[in-house]
Amino acid sequence: MTNSFPLPTPRLRLLASGALALALVGCASVGENYRTPASMAPAAWQAAHLDNGAATTSLERWWQQFDDAQLVALIERSFQANPDLLSARASLRASRALERIALAKRSPDLTAGASSGANKIGGNAVAESWVAGFDASWEIDLFGGIRRGVEAAQADRAAAAASLANAHASLAAEVALNYITLRTAQARLQIAERNLASQQETLQLTDWRAQAGLASSVDVEQARTNMEQTRAQIPTLQTGIVSAANRLSVLTGEAPGRLQTTLATGDLPNVSTAVAVGIPADVLRQRPDVRAAERTLAAEVARRGVAEAGRYPSFSLSGTLALESAALATLGNGASVVRSLSAAISGVLFDGGRLEALVEQQDAVREQSLQSYRSTVLGALEDVENALTAFDNTNRRRAALAAASTAARNANLLAADRYRSGLIDFSTVLETERSLLITEDSLASAEGERLTALVQLYKALGGGWSAADLTEESNGHAS
Repeated sequence: MTNSFPLPTPRLRLLASGALALALVGCASVGENYRTPASMAPAAWQAAHLDNGAATTSLERWWQQFDDAQLVALIERSFQANPDLLSARASLRASRALERIALAKRSPDLTAGASSGANKIGGNAVAESWVAGFDASWEIDLFGGIRRGVEAAQADRAAAAASLANAHASLAAEVALNYITLRTAQARLQIAERNLASQQETLQLTDWRAQAGLASSVDVEQARTNMEQTRAQIPTLQTGIVSAANRLSVLTGEAPGRLQTTLATGDLPNVSTAVAVGIPADVLRQRPDVRAAERTLAAEVARRGVAEAGRYPSFSLSGTLALESAALATLGNGASVVRSLSAAISGVLFDGGRLEALVEQQDAVREQSLQSYRSTVLGALEDVENALTAFDNTNRRRAALAAASTAARNANLLAADRYRSGLIDFSTVLETERSLLITEDSLASAEGERLTALVQLYKALGGGWSAADLTEESNGHAS
């Protein structure tokens, strides 16, 4: 068999071999190597009296500590059907695909093809040509632009995984907060209805006493005012109940109203007041939003290297191996072999400063990412400090209101008995009724605030996602 084209010249072979040697040896990638920013975490929390220094019990599934089957079911259901969470999972899948694309750029491209043609020669003579073979091309990553691109894609994938973890944490907290809002409104509604029933009895009693000449019509109207003021609170509480239930439906991927019956009754969870938060450095490592911001910074540092590599020449190798024949029947038997190997180098001589501007732009983007990371860290520390303080203060407020509620209930019973005996005037009864309603309502609200502060503390600590689940989803096996 004969060659349609001559074999590469010694100079060409030398050029290709030299380029290949440089690629195999590998020069240092342009751009800076990423270094994790210095820690901004203090040694201890300002609210140090709240922290026993121990590791938290279980941040991954903190809602299980509430011992509320409905709450657990709602959160687990939201993990399967919430649209925002499903969108975050899709974003992670997209970032994995982009990572594979970046990795593929390090390998040669190999394509196969076939062609045929006919050329008329002279009068009626026709010369046919049949060609089938392979073409290969490979961009040699001498200055590390492709390697930096791979680093950026891998960091982007890790940032997307951390963002998915943050979506888990935020969703679990939002479901819990709305559940607590619902149960708090239901508890306050029960208190209002119970007090309304009691005030209706007081109005009836006062009306009887007025008819008997033992009370004035002023007492009757004051009792009626008290009762109607309590009745006026009920529609607002009912609106809050419906709104919270509808929100829970949406968070779990259901249409509003689907959970009204399921969540019609229930009590506020009863949770211990003991919480161990660990040290600030551990919390920052646990927080998924901090992890996402740090990986985003790493990606932008790598992309700065990609921009820098664009200012350097590019090297590539290409080759062809094919069979050429004058007839299709002889393409596989007796055809000539076509071989070629070439090396190319190209670089920008003048671009008006475009490549330099791209590097400067990426420098600015990197600086933005660094400041965003620092802001995220400071925000995380602020979240924990505020949550620790809020949880401590809501516990103390609830304890004081519990004592006040007990005293108000006793005072109301004593006032009612003494009024029936004619020992006190009616204004004292009205005052104790108002005080009882206010303290009981405040106690229910305080319990809801305490649980809300606890949920916000768990979220601030970075709880609500599982490392095992995240690894599974990062590998593409999540449902």
